[in-house]
Amino acid sequence: MDLFAAQPTPPLAEALRPRTLDEVVGQSHLLGPGKPLRLAFESGTPHSMILWGPPGVGKTTLARLTATAFKCEFIALSAVFSGVKDIRAAMEQAQQHLALGKRTILFVDEIHRFNKSQQDALLPYAESGLVTFIGATTENPSFEVNSALLSRAQVYVLKSLSDDELKQLVALAQSKQLAHLQFDPVALDTLVAYADGDARRLLNLLEQTSTAAGAAGTQTIDAELIQNALTLNSRRFDKGGDNFYDQISALHKSVRGSNPDAALYWLCRMLDGGVDARYLSRRIVRMAWEDIGLADPRAMQIANDAATTFERLGAPEGELALGQAVIYLAIAAKSNAGYKAYNAARAFVKQDKSREVPVHLRNAPTKLMKELGHGHAYRYAHDEPHAYAAGESYLPEGMAVPQWYEPVPRGLEAKIAQKMAFLRELDAGAE
Repeated sequence: MDLFAAQPTPPLAEALRPRTLDEVVGQSHLLGPGKPLRLAFESGTPHSMILWGPPGVGKTTLARLTATAFKCEFIALSAVFSGVKDIRAAMEQAQQHLALGKRTILFVDEIHRFNKSQQDALLPYAESGLVTFIGATTENPSFEVNSALLSRAQVYVLKSLSDDELKQLVALAQSKQLAHLQFDPVALDTLVAYADGDARRLLNLLEQTSTAAGAAGTQTIDAELIQNALTLNSRRFDKGGDNFYDQISALHKSVRGSNPDAALYWLCRMLDGGVDARYLSRRIVRMAWEDIGLADPRAMQIANDAATTFERLGAPEGELALGQAVIYLAIAAKSNAGYKAYNAARAFVKQDKSREVPVHLRNAPTKLMKELGHGHAYRYAHDEPHAYAAGESYLPEGMAVPQWYEPVPRGLEAKIAQKMAFLRELDAGAE
């Protein structure tokens, strides 16, 4: 009988699940006194919302707390496994709840996985007030949630937990289930670092630690035990989502901002997260052409050589070439003059009419073309002083000189600017 009377120990995540807002660790920017979500809970009336944030920051917990706070029935759907049929079934449940005088919170996890028609299916029920809709997403709702649904829901942005907040969770875990474990400071910092702001990951690591400590017959947790006994996955990195593009943006802007340490940091963060290094190679080549250009043509060569080196050596050896490439790009002279000139020329051509090639610039491979004047009066630049046909025009007739390319006074482009100024003086003297 004692066997059946014994109560099983709940999983750590369940034991630590907050029962009230005050028990939630993190999100103080939303849940602190006078903050948006705190005020929403204190209003007495639930409203539709979208909780946007990385994994393991409490999106599902907040949705459940909303249902508890407003005494609503709670229906949860996962957009990964659910479809329009499941939405309709949930609405039938909500109708039954309403008949009993109870309101319903409909929680859709990973709402970004619903396609447009599935998201549209939610609209009439959210508009009618049959359910209060709460969506959770790790992706930017501006891109992943239909504008009609987005306009009917308040978006709350949740943040990764700080190191101090994760350490609060460790202390809570010790008070609930893990009082027998003692963590030395290095071990605690190691666990927190590998949790990477994710409370769920931290709790999983703590449970693994407890199991490993039991197997090792110890209650003292040091860094060596953690390194040897736990499967420590790479940092959080969403290869298709905002985190991916935010880190690419940070890498590019660090190079543009001439900060080699920051550029190396973001490169290594992405490599550590599992990004395809060949993709990084392509982006590094792009950076060289966009932000350095002719101010230092060696940058393009180094970027291309680094990409070729990685193709030849692979990981991890080839990653060194990418690291040295971003260092060089970061310290190189910067110019976007060529980038701006190209974009300006493309924009002009796109909206301009089709102008004829001037006769003196036309090709004349046949006798007829020569008789028509093609190539007539063309001045061969190599036969002219300074190998430059001063005053000659190479643009279509009637087209104003655009001066799209204006070199910057840095690196090689400073000398290019001097050369262009000299050629313009020759043009002025030939008029």
